[in-house]
Amino acid sequence: IIYFINYKIMSNWNAEGLSQEDLLLKDECILLDFNDKIIGHSNKKTTHIFSLENPRGLLHRAFSVFLFNNDGKLLLQQRSFNKITFPGVWTNTCCSHPLYGFADNEVDDNDNGIANNTDGVISAAIRKLNHELGIDVSTVSRNQFKFLTRLHYWAADVVTHGPTSPWGENEIDYILFIKTNVEVIPNPEEVAAYKYVTLEELQSMMNNSSLLWSPWFRILAENFLVHWWKDLDVTLSTDKFVDRSTIHRFDPTEAHMGGAGNAIHWLGQAKGLSKDIIGDANLKQGAYGKVIIHKHSKLDQFSRIDEIFAGLWLVFGGGNMSNKVKVTDENVKFCDDMLGKVSRSFASVIRQLPSGLCLDILIFYLALRALDTIEDDMKAFQGRENVKIDYLNTFYQDGLITEGWSLDGVGEGDEKVLLQQYYRVVNVFKSLPLSSQDVIQDITKRMGQGMASFVQRDLKQGTITIEDYNLYCHFVAGLVGEGLSRLFSSTGHESIEVANVSKTLANTMGLFLQKTNIIRDYLEDFVDGRAFWPQEIWKLYTDDNDLGSFTKPDNIKKSLHCLNHLIVNALECVPECLDYMDLLKTEEIFRFCAIPQVMAIATLHDLYNNPKVFTGVVKIRKGLA
Repeated sequence: IIYFINYKIMSNWNAEGLSQEDLLLKDECILLDFNDKIIGHSNKKTTHIFSLENPRGLLHRAFSVFLFNNDGKLLLQQRSFNKITFPGVWTNTCCSHPLYGFADNEVDDNDNGIANNTDGVISAAIRKLNHELGIDVSTVSRNQFKFLTRLHYWAADVVTHGPTSPWGENEIDYILFIKTNVEVIPNPEEVAAYKYVTLEELQSMMNNSSLLWSPWFRILAENFLVHWWKDLDVTLSTDKFVDRSTIHRFDPTEAHMGGAGNAIHWLGQAKGLSKDIIGDANLKQGAYGKVIIHKHSKLDQFSRIDEIFAGLWLVFGGGNMSNKVKVTDENVKFCDDMLGKVSRSFASVIRQLPSGLCLDILIFYLALRALDTIEDDMKAFQGRENVKIDYLNTFYQDGLITEGWSLDGVGEGDEKVLLQQYYRVVNVFKSLPLSSQDVIQDITKRMGQGMASFVQRDLKQGTITIEDYNLYCHFVAGLVGEGLSRLFSSTGHESIEVANVSKTLANTMGLFLQKTNIIRDYLEDFVDGRAFWPQEIWKLYTDDNDLGSFTKPDNIKKSLHCLNHLIVNALECVPECLDYMDLLKTEEIFRFCAIPQVMAIATLHDLYNNPKVFTGVVKIRKGLA
């Protein structure tokens, strides 16, 4: 009782002169049940001991601060090598615990499981920013902090203390963002080093195998940080990413399992550092990377004998599609190599096309990929959208045909390289038959101008009407179907009848593929601030007129109804897709058209009534593909 009273009447918390061992006994952590309800308190030492009795220690409350300066750089710290748990690891700005028994109360009562109260963790955050980093409390105000969500994770510190480590973490972590300029005077007992970084610099650091990272920061970087950071002002000034009801639960990687309690899988498997999210030099722009990817487990894939057989047949048997691109010089080699890098699904079906057609389609694809990269880049043209519009409108008469043309600073990974060395594509384009050049230039012109017309629209809440939705799909995919049909016919590989349906059935083929992508990429597009779900459909299923409301767990029933409505809308394209493919006589061209269509059908099958669409990107099994 005396111990409790002493804590209750403390007006200030002072760690001066106290060692890490002293703080383990002095600080009282807030103990929780699985739903973040307070069930008691215990000193930090008892809380963090892993044993056979408590394999993951005691579940307690924590916070993680991500402090950005006014240039948008994140302040990282390397934890002191004197720390008991996870010494020497790099992590976010400040990670610690709200404590029990303070006059400046740090205990938030969230007994209903909803994180409506965060005053206590913010008080603790201000206290620890001062203690660890010497940040003057007068330079950070409570209203600058933005609560985003909660993370429940655990991790045994076996990296530091060996496979039977008695130390670890088991926390429900409150995530706090703040943007302000501060003076940092690090406490050497707490902090070994600190550094401000851009996202690109963080990627580079996390690719450095000599650096250690805290397990909680890895989970946050893998699953959340990129899209929180992507538009920092939106994250801080709106509730777009605020989720007070969900507790995101993750097991650590295998590297942080075990310990004295021999703790194994419990909450669900986190993936460690995902190259799709951060740190992959070959990350495709417009590809997965901003949100979680929902993949099928290896066990699930290997349990399907028919799919394993199909994969073996594709590689070793009659399904093998050989590359018919004739590499005649270094420019063609560049184009062929780049095709394999920037295309997730089209490279093999393009390369197997008949000689005299495959190179024409390859260059057509790279030209459209260049346009798509310019359209997709929301960062390079931020605040100067008029420049993007000019590039899109004039690409057909500049970039497509001008010797030596290149564009730097646009796109990411391989798409960036494609634009930087686009003059190589120009050289091959000029070697194509004039009839092919005319088709490619015409489609590139109309597509670029169509894309430009949508750049000027506010698409944060999607397109307005179904007609707008169809028009966008026409510009970015329907026109592709038209151009392909004209190339099939002009090169003599298909009849004039195929060219005659280039603006009807072929357009529908493109719409079907694009609508499938748009349905699948709901969350990624919404995070990007360029969504395409038509309001004419989705507003039938929400009361608050917010496209982002479909991510809320309470709305899942309506969310699934909306998703299924959009899938049925896409399926309306199927009869015309079948009619088009029925016209094709050349086996390789039929394969080129049919394989993406079948993969789209398989994708819609996985998306139908699937709540994972609202938490990430759903991918079909490789064996099924």
